[in-house]
Amino acid sequence: MFATYLIGLREGLEATLVVSILVAFLVKSQRRDRLPQVWGGVGLAVALSVLVGWLIEYTSTSLLARSEDRELFEAVTSVAAVVFVTWMIFWMRRAARTMAGELRGRLTEALAVGSLAVAGMAFLAVVREGLETALIFYSAAQGAAGDSGPLLALLAGIASAVAIGVGLYFSALRINLSVFFTWTGALLILVAAGILKYGVHDFQEAGVLPGLNDLAFDISATLDPSTWYAALLAGMFNVTPAPSVLETVAWVAYAVPVLALFLRRPAPPTGADAPAPSAAAAGLTEPTGTASASPRA
Repeated sequence: MFATYLIGLREGLEATLVVSILVAFLVKSQRRDRLPQVWGGVGLAVALSVLVGWLIEYTSTSLLARSEDRELFEAVTSVAAVVFVTWMIFWMRRAARTMAGELRGRLTEALAVGSLAVAGMAFLAVVREGLETALIFYSAAQGAAGDSGPLLALLAGIASAVAIGVGLYFSALRINLSVFFTWTGALLILVAAGILKYGVHDFQEAGVLPGLNDLAFDISATLDPSTWYAALLAGMFNVTPAPSVLETVAWVAYAVPVLALFLRRPAPPTGADAPAPSAAAAGLTEPTGTASASPRA
């Protein structure tokens, strides 16, 4: 369940930061009259994300009659989720410093067009996070049918993200977002490796890939699947005591190089000695060295 909590926290905080930047810009610009359009766009994005999540689950449980088809569907969604997670993690690291400026520029253009443009801009800014969350959550929660724990963990993660976002907006909370996104990004890479491993297992069960019974190792005697720590490892990173060779190869082939690339220190920006991003770098506050000012002016 920690994996789904982490997904909700990470994706929820990204969406919350986006909304906070938009709201702060409108408040500072004395355009509070456009706030209802922003909230309308955000609400529509959330509703669409929930609908997509339901459609994915409904397709898997109701539209696909054969178990092989369900396994293949789950395998494809797992691979898609891994692609989205990887892209999201690296995009956020690259775009964190410029995200606020880009959002403000787009919102300025939308304000010049009209209320529908403002709502559409808010919708597009949030819906990506929502759709990613729906897909990644479905893939991470596979095998937990009938268990409400993963859903509750996801909602708890989103609620935590909203609370952090509100605290940042009102300057009641200060957090180094660079450190936060680095740690959560590294953990999500391991979660994604587990999702990919699960996808390979589903491909094997669907008959697309061979080697379902060719085990890389079997440490069931040491890592008892019935213990709490084995369940924790399986739930977070899909580490199981008796994986197939292909599952193990997929896990290692993804986790090792992606973690190495992600944790490698990026080159400093040309011509700038910018400090590590914090709440100010995300656009919630105005950068003033090590301190930060309230986004509400």
